[in-house]
Amino acid sequence: MRVCVIGTGYVGLVTGASLAHIGHHVICVDNNEEKVKLMKAGQSPIYEPGLSEIMQSASQSGHLEFTTDLGAGVGHGEILFIAVGTPALANGESDTRYVEAVARGIGAHLDGGYKVIVNKSTVPIGSGDWVRMIVLDGVLERRKSLVGAGGVATEELTLETTPQFDVVSNPEFLREGSAVYDTFNPDRIVLGSTNPKAIAMMQELYAPIVERQVAEDKSLPPVPVVVTDINSAEMIKYAANAFLATKISFINEVANICDRVGADVTQVSKGIGLDSRIGNKFLQAGIGWGGSCFPKDVSALIHTADDYGYDAQLMKAAVSVNQRQRVIAIEKLQQALKILKGKTVGLLGLTFKPDTDDMRDAPALNLIEQLNRLGAKVKAYDPIVSSTGMRHGLTGVMVETDPERLADGCDALVLVTDWQQFQTLDYSKMSKLMNNPVMIDGRNFLNRKELESAGFQYIGVGR
Repeated sequence: MRVCVIGTGYVGLVTGASLAHIGHHVICVDNNEEKVKLMKAGQSPIYEPGLSEIMQSASQSGHLEFTTDLGAGVGHGEILFIAVGTPALANGESDTRYVEAVARGIGAHLDGGYKVIVNKSTVPIGSGDWVRMIVLDGVLERRKSLVGAGGVATEELTLETTPQFDVVSNPEFLREGSAVYDTFNPDRIVLGSTNPKAIAMMQELYAPIVERQVAEDKSLPPVPVVVTDINSAEMIKYAANAFLATKISFINEVANICDRVGADVTQVSKGIGLDSRIGNKFLQAGIGWGGSCFPKDVSALIHTADDYGYDAQLMKAAVSVNQRQRVIAIEKLQQALKILKGKTVGLLGLTFKPDTDDMRDAPALNLIEQLNRLGAKVKAYDPIVSSTGMRHGLTGVMVETDPERLADGCDALVLVTDWQQFQTLDYSKMSKLMNNPVMIDGRNFLNRKELESAGFQYIGVGR
C-alpha cells in the first residue's frame, strides 16, 4: 500500500520504517531539512535499537523515502499518518498545534481519491471530529486562494466537491528502547472508526503484523485487533498509560513503607506479581517514572476529566507520589552523607530509561537540580550521552567519558538509569577511586552482595 507518515520523531520514524520493512511504499515527511538530509543518508536522528538497520534496508529497496514536501507525501499516500508531537502545556493540557498545522496542510493538498487520515499522535479524546474539521478548513483555504488567484473554484464545499476521506484513531503502544520489537510483536492493534472502508484498509495495512509474518515467534495466534469508535480508541491509549504509571507509583509507595517497617520491596513485588490478576510487570520500585509519554498522558487525562467536571483523584495521587519519589535519592544521600554541601555525587545514567537517548522529564534532571541547590558537585556517566557527546542542554553537571572517571573523587554514586552494562562494571576499582564508597541504587538493579564485597555501602529503595 502507499503510505505517508508526517512527522519523524520516535513514533513516526519507527512506524514509517517498519511499514516499509514489511513491503509498503512509505514516504516520511518532516519540515526539518537537516533531519531529512540525515535520514536520506541512512542515518537515524534518534537512538533506537534496530531502527537504523530497517531504515537502511527499506531505503535501499525503494520502499522508504524521505522528503520535506508535504504535498508530495499527501499525493502519494492512500493512508496518511499524523505522527507529530503533542507535548504537555503548563496546565497539563496537550499542545495540539502541530497536529492542527499538519491537518490543515493535508487539507490544502487533498485532491483526488479516497484517503484514510490516521491519528497516530496521542491526541485529546474527541480529536477525530476536530481533525476532520481542520482538514476541511484546509481544503476551503486552498480553494479560496485559487479564487483569489483567478482560478475557477468555489468557496463552498458540497458533497460532490468535498474530498473523500475518513479519520481513524490508531494509538501507538511503543516502548522507547524496544519500539521496533513492539511494532512487529504488538500485544494488540487498536483501530477507531465507524467507517468499514477505513477499517478494512487499516486491516490490510497491518495484515503482515497481525498474521505474525514478522514476529519473533511466528507460531503465536494472530494479534488481537480492537475495532471501536474513535473516542474509545483515544481513551484506550490514555487509560493504558495512566494505569501503568499508577502501578509504578503504587509499588513506589509500598517501597517507602517497606523502608520504614524493614521489609524488602523486591520480595514483595515478586510475591504479589505472581498473582495472575496483578502480574509482575511495572512493579519495579525506584525513583519514579519519566519520559515523554507517562507524564503528559496522565496530565492530559486529568485535564480532560476536569473539563468534564470530574476530579480524577487516583491519577492525581499517582502524579503526586511520582513527584515525591524523585527526591527519595536525595533523602538517602543525606542519611548517608549528612550535609551534601561541598560533596561530589556521581550519577550512573541520565536518560529516563535504558536503550534510548531521551532525556524528556528524566528523573536525573530533578536530581541534578536538587543536588546543585544543596551545594553538591554533580558528575554523570551515561552510555549514550557520554559516547555521542549529546548534552541535551544539561547544566549543573559534568558528563564523564567512563565509569572510572565518574567514580574518581565522588562521595557517593546514584544509579539513575538501569542500563544493562551497569551490572558488569568494575565496582571494586571504582570504590577505591571514591572518597566515600556509597551506592544509592535508585532502581534496585544491582547485586547488593557484589557491591558490598566490592567495598560499597549499598542502599536500595524499599529494601
